[in-house]
Amino acid sequence: MTMMTQMTSLHEARLNSVLSALKATGAKSVLDLGCGSGSLLYRLAQEPQFERIIGLEQSGLSLRQAREMLASVPGSERLSLISGSYMDVTQPLTGFDAAAMVETIEHVRPEQLSRVEQAVFGHYRPATLLMTTPNREYNPLFDLAPGEFREEDHKFEWDRPKFQRWARGVAQRNRYQVVFSGIGDFHPDLGQPTQTGLFTRQD
Repeated sequence: MTMMTQMTSLHEARLNSVLSALKATGAKSVLDLGCGSGSLLYRLAQEPQFERIIGLEQSGLSLRQAREMLASVPGSERLSLISGSYMDVTQPLTGFDAAAMVETIEHVRPEQLSRVEQAVFGHYRPATLLMTTPNREYNPLFDLAPGEFREEDHKFEWDRPKFQRWARGVAQRNRYQVVFSGIGDFHPDLGQPTQTGLFTRQD
């Protein structure tokens, strides 16, 4: 299996897993923070459970692709797209039941992670947030060289201890609990290719 085929298969598994997790929370309103070209939004729009769906994306090209793909999807009338960054606290994104950050945190420069925390966990404060990010430990199984990232635009890729340390700090500072898991084929030493953190707000 080529790396491209592996990545495509993992992408589909990741989207399906995120969708199932969001449905299981019972959420009726969902944010997709860093929605890209709309792959998760496409799935969310087809689920009647989600009565209000917003996708936020900074890339104009990705946003146009999302608008085109979602225009004819049943349920798209419950969906809105916003151009902008999830580091911006002026965005009208408070009061949501759930949020997803799917393979987007690794596109943020490390020195800007505190801004993400302040905006998403300190200001927007969704009741639940599911975050996915690559597990760097798994990269050798994709035939990547040491230090090579899965995408050129990635600013970092965390191993499991670093992701968990960061996420626990975020949760503690902002009154959330976080539970960790993974998506994709499990390796006894390297874990799974995608690591996840499910944050639940403690009211």
